[in-house]
Amino acid sequence: MALIKYITSQSKRVFCSSSFRNIDSHIEYPVIEALLPKKAKSTTNAKPYHFSDSKVIRTVGGNGGDGSISFLQLWCNEKAGPDGGDGGNGGHIVFQATKAVRSLNHLSSNMRGDEGQSGRSKECHGRSGQHTIVKVPVGTIVRTQRGTIVGDLDKENMMFVAARGGAGGKGNRFFTTDRETAPKICEHGQKGEDLTYVLELRSMADIGLIGFPNAGKSTLLNAITRARPKIAPYAFTTLQPYVGMVQYSDHTQIAVADLPGIISDSHRNRGLGIQFLKHVERCLILIFLLDASAESPWLYYENLLFELGQFNKKLLEYPKIIVANKIDKIEARNNLPELENKIDSPIIKISAKHGTNLEELLKVMRKIYDTCKPSAEW
Repeated sequence: MALIKYITSQSKRVFCSSSFRNIDSHIEYPVIEALLPKKAKSTTNAKPYHFSDSKVIRTVGGNGGDGSISFLQLWCNEKAGPDGGDGGNGGHIVFQATKAVRSLNHLSSNMRGDEGQSGRSKECHGRSGQHTIVKVPVGTIVRTQRGTIVGDLDKENMMFVAARGGAGGKGNRFFTTDRETAPKICEHGQKGEDLTYVLELRSMADIGLIGFPNAGKSTLLNAITRARPKIAPYAFTTLQPYVGMVQYSDHTQIAVADLPGIISDSHRNRGLGIQFLKHVERCLILIFLLDASAESPWLYYENLLFELGQFNKKLLEYPKIIVANKIDKIEARNNLPELENKIDSPIIKISAKHGTNLEELLKVMRKIYDTCKPSAEW
């Protein structure tokens, strides 16, 4: 077990929102180290596991079983009367919130409930279909195709009935009356509900990496976690979010998401557009990753803020970390003084490719996470 050292500090720097605030503290707190991945990653040709935080799902409840038309015949009474049984009810499709799953990758796009069995003679009713329980992450929001929220599964084991199964049909025994002693009618089973929903996660990761294409987001995620996003020198290499876990010596885990690159006019749905910006909304903290070797990298930061503000002004209030990447290049070293003058916030300088200064970045990530992490109930 990792040994945790304690030190005394007169001022504890708490990182929240877009600025740093000094808070006096005389409390001893542990120095926690990040455990960078040392074991070699898999070299198999298996496709990297991407994160699905939104999915359109069609749910169809099971059909009810048909009722039966039957007449009982005994050795002592050939006309003993109707004995047709009822059909069983169809099974429901039910979403259940659980902490055992973290994404929507495992969900099928089409789900059909179990059908009820038809009734039989001798008043034997058909078996009802089993309900289909679909596990979804805690914090899943259920919307209709028009965007109306109909379910918010924000607690463990909370359930939402997505599609009800059809009722079973009645057999001819049900229709027996004093006047009609031998009915020859029955009911067909009802069809189950056929509804389509859009499932969205309220939170997909603790920290989201945002930046323009080829800023080094996938390289950074690959360096600090065991995730294996695709890395290539062309734009829009990342088309789906990838999530990796940063391990710390006190067994705390922070989920970091590699999000698709943003471009100008994304709020107008250019490029990945609105789809990308919705990913950003589901992160607790934002890391603005800038390519310091690019021409005028401070303009990229301004463009990122503009696009986020045009889509949702609340995104500007998210806790943020500004990181300058690729400082191993000569162009980046020349741009750093001007970049620090243009941006009135502390900048962490790293090289994700060579692992330069990653320890400082991981420490800052942990400090901000401890300050802004969600409550225990969530």
